[in-house]
Amino acid sequence: MAPLAMAQNAPDAAKKLYCWNENGQRVCSDALPAEAVNRAREEINARSGMRTGGVDRALTEEERALAASDEQQRQVDQAAADTRRRTEQALLSSYQTEEELRRVFNERTGIVDNSIRTARYNVASLREGLVSLLRTAGDQELAGKPVVPKIADSIASRHRELQRQRLLQASFERQRVELDAEIADILRRYRELKGIEAVDANSTAAVASVPAK
Repeated sequence: MAPLAMAQNAPDAAKKLYCWNENGQRVCSDALPAEAVNRAREEINARSGMRTGGVDRALTEEERALAASDEQQRQVDQAAADTRRRTEQALLSSYQTEEELRRVFNERTGIVDNSIRTARYNVASLREGLVSLLRTAGDQELAGKPVVPKIADSIASRHRELQRQRLLQASFERQRVELDAEIADILRRYRELKGIEAVDANSTAAVASVPAK
């Protein structure tokens, strides 16, 4: 193609169409009117019909204020996280050995382990008592006698308490798993801070105390 023809076609190739929504209808024009400047729009190559870009609508004053508020909150949260990290590093550096650090968790692990043992005992005891009551009620029914209301009430009450204790047990066991993960993470960061190489897996797992059985 001759240079002159190319020069003549170049403006057409670069020409854009602007498309936006107005009153629920799509409007396209090769010129953007002033009232559409702040609206979301697409930019389309007039010759190929391909989308070449787009502009989001301008935020309202309220939306800009909300975005600014969100950004401020993000900065506050980030500053708080940085402060916690620096404080934690300073705290971790005050322990001379891992054993000293592990002892910090002894009380927490002891409380959780004791709670697990208590919940397991309560579950076993309630279940045993419930089985006994159900056996008594079954014997009465087999003998053609109505189940004594007191026994029926005890069965319902013990069953509710058994369910509650099972939920408590599951909650305590979940807390113990989360605590183990927390301790392992703190020990890892302590080693990084102190420049200590990771120890073997058995030593890492041997945190404050042995989980309740």
